[in-house]
Amino acid sequence: MQAFRVHKGLVAPMDRENVDTDAIIPKQFLKSIQRTGFGPNLFDEWRYLDAGQPGQDPAARKPNPDFVLNQPRYRGASVLLARKNFGCGSSREHAPWAIEQYGFRALIAPSFADIFFNNCFKNGLLPIVLAEHEVARLFDEVHAFVGYELTVDLERQVLVKPDGTELAFDVQPFRKYCLLNGFDDIGLTLRHAEKIKAFEAERLATKPWLNHRIV
Repeated sequence: MQAFRVHKGLVAPMDRENVDTDAIIPKQFLKSIQRTGFGPNLFDEWRYLDAGQPGQDPAARKPNPDFVLNQPRYRGASVLLARKNFGCGSSREHAPWAIEQYGFRALIAPSFADIFFNNCFKNGLLPIVLAEHEVARLFDEVHAFVGYELTVDLERQVLVKPDGTELAFDVQPFRKYCLLNGFDDIGLTLRHAEKIKAFEAERLATKPWLNHRIV
């Protein structure tokens, strides 16, 4: 998992409340058994005018010119600004996969659905909760200024606006530790790889029959 320390990026505004995971990555794309390739289908039903199916060439599809991510001023955005209860609905982990694989590193909203919120941290995304009035102010500023960027400093736990103003945010210490070091659940376990190997060697030395295989 990619570590997160300081990230500066263009902000895209998703000005809708209660964006659910089926809108983030529609159900027909969940058939894949791989964890890659979901970025082109992020917000698929809003992003394209034609119906999307797995395996389609994104370049051959009809983009919706009115959708925020298709507007030239927001191309290349890596910070997503959203309204309350973002990521509600089903618990599909494909939703943060699609968001991360599109190119977003941080999400900002007044609230997130619990399971989605947890899944973000496990996949290298930083979901930031701010007060509703702070988020509303950010929406106003993003709409007013083309090329609006934010700097997300996880170590200091602040968002830095273009004028230098800082907004503090909270993050649970263990989640912060994992993001700063790029540890997902597997990475956390592999920190103890030598101890695991030593335990397995000792176990097989004292109980060698455990190594027998049925042919």
